[in-house]
Amino acid sequence: MEEAVVPIVAAPLLLTARLRLVAADEQLGGALADFHERNRAHLAPWDPPTEPGFFTEAVQARRLRDAAAAFAAGTGFRYLVQPIGDPSRVIGSINFSTVVRSAFQSCNLGYALDQRYEGQALMTEALRCAIAEVFSPRINLHRIQAAYRPENWRSAEVLKRLNFHDEGVCPDYLFIDGLWRVHRLVALLNKGFVEPAAWRPQA
Repeated sequence: MEEAVVPIVAAPLLLTARLRLVAADEQLGGALADFHERNRAHLAPWDPPTEPGFFTEAVQARRLRDAAAAFAAGTGFRYLVQPIGDPSRVIGSINFSTVVRSAFQSCNLGYALDQRYEGQALMTEALRCAIAEVFSPRINLHRIQAAYRPENWRSAEVLKRLNFHDEGVCPDYLFIDGLWRVHRLVALLNKGFVEPAAWRPQA
């Protein structure tokens, strides 16, 4: 008899002292579109090319629907960051994408924060909470990889505070802001990773 597949149940809402981390919800499409519009110039040097209509509510709602489906399937975990007292406003985004299981048990991390809220350690706070979730027994990933442009010192400092270790430099890693850009790769390993039962020797 084949072993039943148990679906991953990730927490749809995470709380920190100052923030709410809400799982992707298309109802927040307008708030997310507003976040991207007011940070258009701020995020342009770090983001890949956007699709037509990217800054509209309709496109952001559709992207959130796709992210919600990935969340439910356990193939990606996207959270929108909100101030603890303002659930109608989005001030950031955290995305654990390209989840690969089998012998890899890894994902890629991406994140963005509203320019107005920089310098308050809010992204460090949000990521510490979100990483604890994807390293928890509920999701149980072994490795998180992130990549940042060397010029992005804020991102470098955040990842350093969270104990990501350096894995080297990759030339022409991503097409960003009109050119193929050098990125530095970093990763964080889950010291509490629980090996799946299927990996253990069978009696």
